[in-house]
Parts: sequence; structure tokens; C-alpha cells
Amino acid sequence: MLGPFARPAPQAAPARANGLGVAARPGEGTLAAPAPLDRVIERLEEVVDQETAALRTRTAIDLKDFNNRKSQGLLELNRALRGLDGPPKDKAILTRLAGLRAKLDVNRAVLETHLAAVREVATVLADAIRDAESDGTYSPSIGAGGGRL
Repeated sequence: MLGPFARPAPQAAPARANGLGVAARPGEGTLAAPAPLDRVIERLEEVVDQETAALRTRTAIDLKDFNNRKSQGLLELNRALRGLDGPPKDKAILTRLAGLRAKLDVNRAVLETHLAAVREVATVLADAIRDAESDGTYSPSIGAGGGRL
């Protein structure tokens, strides 16, 4: 029995549905509301937008850091989606996911352009190093008919 000044025992914190700190309804392993999923999408979009903008403006960036941040965001998104009962049915979430997909496609295209440029520069540098170190002994002959000049 509780006396007139006694406090009830504190209740345990609600169980988490996933690693996002989203409380689940008792007996359920689903997200309580789509708002946390929306925040995960928003954070991931921010990272993708930052990387795409930096690559387009040719700003020096740490691609490894962006890769880690995108990987973490995709992991959070995967966890949030797993917490739903099947595929998302909310049109707003579907629209956000489609927008994220479009941003990821643009980011991929910009990254492909960046990597192609890096490959080209690396090829030019490798050729210049090879030419600087070569004395011409093993290079093909220049002249008509393959004869020596």
C-alpha cells in the first residue's frame, strides 16, 4: 500500500523498435509514426546533396567520409524500413523515397564523372612517369615500314 506521500515506482523506459530511438507500441516491432523515417530520409538527402554540390564545384572533399556518412544513413534507412509492417503505404513517405532515389542517381552520375576524370589524370601521370624513366630502348620504332630512321 502506498502512503499519502509515497510515489509510484518509476516505469521502465519504453522498448525501442529499432536503433533509431523510436518507441514501439507494446507488443509491436514497428515504428510508432512515419516522422522518424522522414527524418532519416532528410538526413540522408542532406549528405547526398552536400557531396553532389562539392563534386560539382570541384571542392576538395574527403570522399571516404562522405561514403561512411552515406553508408550510415542507408543503414538507418534500412532499419527504419524494416520496422514497418511491409512496404511503406504513406504517399508522403513514398514521394520522399522517390526523391531520395533521384538524388542518389544524380550523385552516382556526378561520382562517375569524377572517377572518370581521376582515371584520366592518373593515366596522364603514369604515361609521363614512364616516358621520363624510359631511354627509348624498348619503344617501337618511328618511321615508315617499321624500319629505323
